[in-house]
This record gives sequence, structure tokens and C-alpha cells, in this order.
Amino acid sequence: MLVRPDEKTPIARLLTFLEYGERMAQDCAGRQASLVTDARASWFLRSQARQETMHAYVFQGAIAWLAPRHLRDAPFLPPLEEYRRKLDDALDRRDLHESLLAEQIILEGLGEAILNRIEAGLAKREAPFRRVRRVLLYQEEAHHAFGERMIDRAIDRGQADRVELRRKAQDYLALTQAMVLALAELFDTIEEDPAAWVSDVKKYLPAWLAGESQGREA
Repeated sequence: MLVRPDEKTPIARLLTFLEYGERMAQDCAGRQASLVTDARASWFLRSQARQETMHAYVFQGAIAWLAPRHLRDAPFLPPLEEYRRKLDDALDRRDLHESLLAEQIILEGLGEAILNRIEAGLAKREAPFRRVRRVLLYQEEAHHAFGERMIDRAIDRGQADRVELRRKAQDYLALTQAMVLALAELFDTIEEDPAAWVSDVKKYLPAWLAGESQGREA
């Protein structure tokens, strides 16, 4: 995915979507830190909140390089707003495991899928912040892995139910698909298939959840 001059604005708008997601993740991780009882988990979540803030600034820098006139031109996505509402509701109910599923696993998975595709294009064009972008991807992977470990541990201890988590995941997964499809016009502009990006998200789901999602689509 080479970044041609006519692609800069749509990619910048995609990055503003990701920036919004990072700020959502920042708020979520900060609230999650107050829900866990393990000191190391609390420390990790507080660190994640700080890292998500840095990620948002990285996206701002990339947007400014690509299309500074569109620095705040974020596409309005009702599915993303609904996702935030559902996530906030889970946090209000102090449902740590649902919030981990929604943020660290599903939302981070969507972010990784989009970032890895965009990163290929930015790297070919020798975009700035290359080292920082690599750190960002590494940290996103760490956040994702943390969520999986926390949920696996909770399931093993009988504190969470895999069937119930699968059920709750379906609404979040449907919203991520709706988000990507709502950006279809931007994907068309950069000659990308939004359906392929939806499919990419499954690569970042745990097997027990990816299998359930595929089963429902069959």
C-alpha cells in the first residue's frame, strides 16, 4: 500500500479514527487499574494508560505529516460511539472481564489490524517517527497479550465464564465490523478492500473467540 499524494488525506482520516480509539483505550485502562486487586496488574494498566496517550500524540504527528489541514477531521462513526457507550457501561458495572475483552482483546485487535496495513505504506514512503511507530506496535501487542492472560487466568480460576464472554463478544465484534464498513469510502480511495480488513481482525482474536465468530458467520 504505497502512499500516493491522493491517498494522504484518507489515510490521515483513518489515523484520526485510530487516535480516537487510543484515547478511548487510555480512559479505559485508567479505570481498569482501579478495578484490579493485583498490584502488578494495576501497574501495567496505569502504564498502558500513559502509553495510549503517547500513541495518540504519535498519530497526531503522522496526521500532521500526511495532511495537516485534516488534523482534527475525524470521521463520525456511530458504531464507534456505541462501542464506547457499551465499554463505559461495563466499567460502570465494574465488569473487569468484559472490559478486558472489549478493549485489550477486540479493540486492540482492530487497531493492530489497521496499524499493520498502514505501517507498510508509511514505511515504504519513509514516513517520520519510524522508530516510535515500531515501539507503538510492540506496546499494542503487549496490551493485547495482557488482556488474554488476564481473561485466561480468570477462566481457569472460575472467575469468568468462556461461554458468557463469547456471548458478550458478539455485539462488540459486530460493532468493529460496522466501524470498518462505515469507512468503506476511505478504503476505496486507497484501493483497499474493507472486507479484507474486517477479516484481519480475526487474526488477533484468541482461538476460542475467533472460532465462535467464524461459526456464527458460516
